[in-house]
Amino acid sequence: MNAKNKKILLIVKKIFAKHKLSSNHARISADAIINAELVGAHSHGLSRLKMYCDRIKKKVINPTPKIKIKKISQSISQIDANNSIGFVAADIGIKQAIKNAKKTGIGLVGIKNSGHYGLSGYYAEQAVKKNLIVFCFTNAPPAIAPHGAKKSLFGTNPICFGTPTSSKIPFILDTSVSVINRGKIRVAAKTGKKIPEGVALDKFGKPTTDAKKALTGVQLPIAGFRGSGLAWMVDILSGVFTGGNHGGKVKDPFDDFSGPQNIGHLFFVMKPNLFVGNYSERIKENIKRIKKLPKIKGVREILYPGQCKQLRYKKNINKMINIPANIADDLKKLNA
Repeated sequence: MNAKNKKILLIVKKIFAKHKLSSNHARISADAIINAELVGAHSHGLSRLKMYCDRIKKKVINPTPKIKIKKISQSISQIDANNSIGFVAADIGIKQAIKNAKKTGIGLVGIKNSGHYGLSGYYAEQAVKKNLIVFCFTNAPPAIAPHGAKKSLFGTNPICFGTPTSSKIPFILDTSVSVINRGKIRVAAKTGKKIPEGVALDKFGKPTTDAKKALTGVQLPIAGFRGSGLAWMVDILSGVFTGGNHGGKVKDPFDDFSGPQNIGHLFFVMKPNLFVGNYSERIKENIKRIKKLPKIKGVREILYPGQCKQLRYKKNINKMINIPANIADDLKKLNA
């Protein structure tokens, strides 16, 4: 990372420290935000910083949480995050899941009373670097209408899967179950840009490319009823199962300061050699077969999930982070 980006990282850490986060919690949170910028996920980066700070000021994020880890078995743990910032709860959760998996082969951690934790892939990558397979689930505020309904209830509820590969680049699929994630729509609304066609409806149920109208309307799920079903699945796994809010009860972090979000997260981590001793050779062969397939015109290489992100990270690591003027203004005010 170049000196200018390190300076931005230190500014973000300083801002979190000003808002009463401990030095360690401020570092964890700042690292996650800057990582989002470097992998090109600007919707989960600096554009959200003011929101986190506003929620701390309104006392719906607890800057000094007493996080409790309950041991259920050698493999299973439950975490009560005490309304901490989501980055910290998730960081503790994935590390506990990794620890459990290293001991027994499987690590399952459910987290309740947390908040928005940024990119699921950021936590999956931690497990994959320890040579583990991982699933990450988290729910979110209402954005998608259940199939057959005309009112949004499910969040964009990302599904994330990661596995080590034979190369230095891990396989990490991190996708929301909406056509585009809500953060991108928020960034478009804040910067005055239009959103693509076919991703959202306004509050009257009409297709829209106006980001502000989309935020008050309904986002469309991937693959119609299938995407709605996947959103429901994630709501069950990360909300119902963990003790977190669910069924449309997760509060919008930007607009609803009536109380904590109580988001639920679920991390499921496992050793890749539980069933076969030659997993690394098998995953190598799997990827090799797919990459050898004949390609359509204009495609030079068939990429697996995670490769594009790694290419963006390498491209951006020594470039200055591009900060839109309105977000730069937020940084100046927060750091004043």
